[in-house]
Amino acid sequence: MRFGETPIDEATGAILAHSRRADGINFSKGRRLSAEDVDRLKTAGVASVVAARLDPDDIHEDQAAEAIAKALAGVGIDITAPFTGRCNHFAREAGLAVVDHERVDALNELHESVTVATLPPYARVTPRQMVATVKIIPYAAPRTAVDRAIEVAKASNQPMVSVAPFKPMRAGLVQTRLPGTRDKVLDKAVGTTGKRLTSLGSALVGERRVAHDAAAIAAALKELKQEGCDIYLVAGASAIVDRHDVVPSGIEQAGGTVIHFGMPVDPGNLLLTAELDGKPVLGLPGCAKSPKYNGFDMVLERLAAGLPVGRSEIVKMGAGGLLAEIPTRPQPRDDSDSEDAAPQQAPRVAVLLLAAGRSTRMGGPNKMLAEADGQPLVVHAVKAALASQAVEVVVVLGHMAEQVKAAIDQAVPANSKLRTMRRATYRKSSPDSSMRRSQ
Repeated sequence: MRFGETPIDEATGAILAHSRRADGINFSKGRRLSAEDVDRLKTAGVASVVAARLDPDDIHEDQAAEAIAKALAGVGIDITAPFTGRCNHFAREAGLAVVDHERVDALNELHESVTVATLPPYARVTPRQMVATVKIIPYAAPRTAVDRAIEVAKASNQPMVSVAPFKPMRAGLVQTRLPGTRDKVLDKAVGTTGKRLTSLGSALVGERRVAHDAAAIAAALKELKQEGCDIYLVAGASAIVDRHDVVPSGIEQAGGTVIHFGMPVDPGNLLLTAELDGKPVLGLPGCAKSPKYNGFDMVLERLAAGLPVGRSEIVKMGAGGLLAEIPTRPQPRDDSDSEDAAPQQAPRVAVLLLAAGRSTRMGGPNKMLAEADGQPLVVHAVKAALASQAVEVVVVLGHMAEQVKAAIDQAVPANSKLRTMRRATYRKSSPDSSMRRSQ
C-alpha cells in the first residue's frame, strides 16, 4: 500500500486518509474517491490529498476483515457486516466464550495490519453481547498477511472463537449439619444456590439435610439419584480439608469417584470435584454460600455450558483465579450481601488511645508509667497502634500528662500518625466539653 500526499489528478480510486469538511464538501476518511469526488475537490481548489493507494497484492480493509472474521468464528457466533475495516462477533445465546488464547496471540503476531481482540477465555456472555472483533489497521492488508491469518484461524479442529451455550441441568443439593447449625443458614444456602442455577437456565430440584456423616451423605445422594439429577452439590457444615474428609468419603460410599481436591482460585480453594454414575458431583467450599462470584461459579458455569472440568482444566484456572478485586466480589471471604459497583476501598481507621486516667484501682502509682519489659505500658500500647494500618493515632492525656507525654516522646520517634490531646476538665455547666490539643 502506498500512503502519502497524492496529486489531485492522480487521486481517483485512492482512499482518503483524513476527513475533509469544508467548502461544501463532507468526505469522511476511508472514502474511496470517485472521479466525481476528485472534480469537486479540484473545483474547491484542492491541489493534493493525503490518501492510500492499494497495490495489486493488497486487500481492502473490509474484505480482509470479513475473510478473517469468518475463518475464526465458530458455533454460537453471529458476524456483522464489515465496516471501516472492522468485523464484530456477537454471541447468539447465553453461554461461555470459548477462546483459543494461543492462536489469538499467534494471529496478532503475523502483521501489524491484522488484529483480533476477544473477551477473556470462558467469560460469561449474554445474547447479542460482543465476543470478539477483527480490525484491519487502515486501509488495507497485504494478501500474504490475510492468507496466513486464515491459516492460523483454521489450524485446529476447534474454532478460535465460539460460544458454548448453557444447557439446563437438574441439580440436587445435600447440606450437612453439626450441633448448633441453624436452619436459617441452610435456608439461605438453598436460596443462593437456586438463584445461581436459575441464572444458568438450570434448576434446583431436590435438597436433603443430613448429619455431617459420610454414611448420611451417601444415603442422601442415593435418594437424589432417584430424582433424575444431572449434577450433585454437597455443602458440608464443616469445610473439606482433605480428599478423605467426611464429604468426599460420603461421595465414595455412594459409589462416586473423587477426581480432584482444591483449586488455584481464591475464594474457592477448597472445592472438590467428583463423579457419580457419569454425573458431576461438587463438594462446595464455604464461599459457595455467598452470592458473590467465586471458584464455585467458575466450575458451575463450565459444567452448565457442557465443557469438561477435570483436573487439567482446574489447575489451569490459577491465572485470573485471584477474584479479590472484581466488582462483583470486592474482597476475599467477604460475606456481606452488598453488590458494590466499584472495587471496595480499604477503610480509613484511626486509633484513639485513652491514657488520661488516674489509676485509682492501682492504689496510687500511674498504670501508664508502670514498666513491663523495660518500657512503660503506655509506650507498648502506642507502638502497637503505630504498627497497625491506622491512618492516625491520637493519645488522650490527663492525669500526669507531662510525664506520660515525656515517656512517649522518649521512646517513640517523631511520627506523622501520632499526636496527643489533653482531656478537658468536665464542668456541669458545659455539657459539650471538648478536648484541647497540646500538640
